[in-house]
Amino acid sequence: MAISHLQPVVILLVLSAFASLPTQAAARGGHDPLDDGAHEPFSRKLLEDKPPQITEEMVRGYMSNAELEAAVHAFGSRCSNISRVYSIGKSVNHFQLWVIEISDKPRQREAEPAFKFIGNVHGDEPVGREVLMHLANWLCDNYLKDSLATLIVENMHLHILPTMNPDGFALRWRGNANNIDLNRDFPDQFFSVNNDIDYRQPETRAIMNWVKQEHFTASASLHGGALVANYPWDGTRDTSKHYYGCPDDKTFRHMASVYSRSHYNMSLSKEFEGGITNGALWYPIYGGMQDWNYIHGGCFELTLEISDTKWPKADELPVIWEHNRMSMLNLLATLIKSGVHGRIFAADTGRPIPGSVMIKGIDSKVSASSTFGDYHRIVVPGETYEVVASMEGFQQKSTRIMLEQEAVNLDFILDPDGTDGQMKLPRNVGGCHCDNAKLFHVEEAHLWLYLLIVSVLLTLYLVFKRKTASRLASRLLTYRYSSLRRPVAV
Repeated sequence: MAISHLQPVVILLVLSAFASLPTQAAARGGHDPLDDGAHEPFSRKLLEDKPPQITEEMVRGYMSNAELEAAVHAFGSRCSNISRVYSIGKSVNHFQLWVIEISDKPRQREAEPAFKFIGNVHGDEPVGREVLMHLANWLCDNYLKDSLATLIVENMHLHILPTMNPDGFALRWRGNANNIDLNRDFPDQFFSVNNDIDYRQPETRAIMNWVKQEHFTASASLHGGALVANYPWDGTRDTSKHYYGCPDDKTFRHMASVYSRSHYNMSLSKEFEGGITNGALWYPIYGGMQDWNYIHGGCFELTLEISDTKWPKADELPVIWEHNRMSMLNLLATLIKSGVHGRIFAADTGRPIPGSVMIKGIDSKVSASSTFGDYHRIVVPGETYEVVASMEGFQQKSTRIMLEQEAVNLDFILDPDGTDGQMKLPRNVGGCHCDNAKLFHVEEAHLWLYLLIVSVLLTLYLVFKRKTASRLASRLLTYRYSSLRRPVAV
């Protein structure tokens, strides 16, 4: 029987039997064609006898961890009007995991989409940390000068983590200081090998806590060793290599294509049609960061292979940045200029509520934020969608939209359970059989008066509800997207 048809527990036993054998660890970020991958998808601990030889000549021209830290803080000082610098935790060797947030209001929460870029997941793939610093500086230098830079800064919150694995970079190997592959360390939907939190690496925990704290709409991690935009799923239920799409497969293919087609030559790939690939079709991995983000964070993450070489020479970095610049900018702009955006309110209080939004026919939900009740749903333009908003304790609402090339701003005002917009009459009106029936008995002669009172009350209720909805709609106009249509309230 082929190994791909064995039960997961049996597979793990087989893998453990080979644990003592030296092996090259394949990566999402440079697959070794000589490795058949039979054991690698489940491996967190890297098993190679010797790490790849990174020479001094290869390292020359790259920022050290100390230099990168200084560059991050220098950026924060130089561009303080549109940025803030903060840490999400520490590596095994206690190096701070610094993040740059870029926005016109970087220290405030807003009803805007948030995106994160993560570089240097694997220590021996450092190109991402350099390219991300180029991106941050370009946005700062071109804000209010370039329309795309201004659109991004003013309409979203961009978070940049140049290095997730500073220890691996310093050690010049793939894993972290514990020699763990961080892109195999996340909880997996198919197998429970990573569910023990005691074995989870501090860098992994930092990312997981970060995703829980922020309300990320989308994300991308930058790798080296290939030239392709990779999208979920990364693994398959039966561990075999074949196309295995997630519920939002069409949307992910659209996002990956935006990146690939904007790139200098990614879309011309002879290995990957259109320069994009489903991860499981390329080669399955388990415990990856990309799938975890989508499942547990509602965050649409791509894995971007941006250099054919894992560790290119430093003098190639400016060219690699230029080849990827428009891809990165257009991917960010897609979150603003397309999709469905809006807020969810409670009809009875007028306050935002953290409901969820789903597209009929797509088995996934996007949660609204708890602060502003804002949601940001990425979907493929040029199609008709039925958008459904819901929250426990409220009646769900839905509406059909035609999403053209521009974004749609769609707000929902949900009625609490038990209200349907009409005044309900007591069951016993006109013939109460309670002990004090005289208080409730309606004389036929006064029936007209009763009906008049009910009519007045119903009118007042409807007027009040209409004013509440109008007041909400007027507030929604402050929901700022210069490129979006006028908000529609449902």
